[in-house]
Amino acid sequence: MDIFAHNSITIMKKWIFYSLLFLPFLSWAQTEKDSTKTDNIYLDSIFIGEIENKKGEKPKVLHAEPLYIDLIRDLGARKGEKEWNLGVGMKADRDFDEFEALLEYEWAPIDRLGFEVELPFTFYGPVNSGGDGVRPSNRLESLKLATQWSFLVSEKHSTSLAIGYIHEFELTDLDKIRTERFFKGNVYNPFFIAAKRWGRNYHTLIYTGPRLISEFGQTGVETVFEINTNLHYMISGTRNFIGLEVNKEVVSGKLLTVFRPQMRVALAENLMVGIVTGIPVNTEISGLSSFVRIIYEPGFKAMH
Repeated sequence: MDIFAHNSITIMKKWIFYSLLFLPFLSWAQTEKDSTKTDNIYLDSIFIGEIENKKGEKPKVLHAEPLYIDLIRDLGARKGEKEWNLGVGMKADRDFDEFEALLEYEWAPIDRLGFEVELPFTFYGPVNSGGDGVRPSNRLESLKLATQWSFLVSEKHSTSLAIGYIHEFELTDLDKIRTERFFKGNVYNPFFIAAKRWGRNYHTLIYTGPRLISEFGQTGVETVFEINTNLHYMISGTRNFIGLEVNKEVVSGKLLTVFRPQMRVALAENLMVGIVTGIPVNTEISGLSSFVRIIYEPGFKAMH
């Protein structure tokens, strides 16, 4: 036997020896990986099942809800569901910083029908150094009333469809309430929602419709068309998620787009917090922004 063959046999023996030595470790690692995957599938199946198939209740499909342009109520809402939201945010512009806040209450008086009342506020900081803009007045933007009806809930296809309508009674600036009329116009906003869960963790949703702005004393109606698309990944066995919300508006033939990466974390069974960052494509119109939403659901209780 030549030296080359002898060395090849020696190397092969060593390879077999070390393979047998590490085989138990590799087998254990694979078992642990499979066990973790199985546990996640089990937890996720239990969680999805308890949300979607409550005894004595109409079925619904679990969907991830966007955090900035949120829904009026869960798709496939059940009678008695309710939720409080408190949101605060800031947007940095060249001339001044803009602060927003909102308080909203939503509820479902019957299955698959939701209502919402919202009060959105806007406040402005001092004019930034070098800025040449005029700071707008602080204001309660509007009294917003909304409804949403889930007309299709398909468990087989993990899909929900809904239509809704938002009516905003626009209010005058806070410093002009005594001198000007309290209501200054109306905003009409019908919308359509389509959502689908892919497997157990991935969620997509589209929210779209026109927003028609009609102010008293002005002729004509301003039309803004909204197209909001969403992609989220929900952590197995929880309502926590990470995702991306893309808010698009067509105004006077121009497309304005803001990317909003976001995450939602449950602090308790009925309390969650959502964190959103706004990254505009049209930087000449708006700057970076941030937004935090606190979500409280009285009466919500998970079973697992």
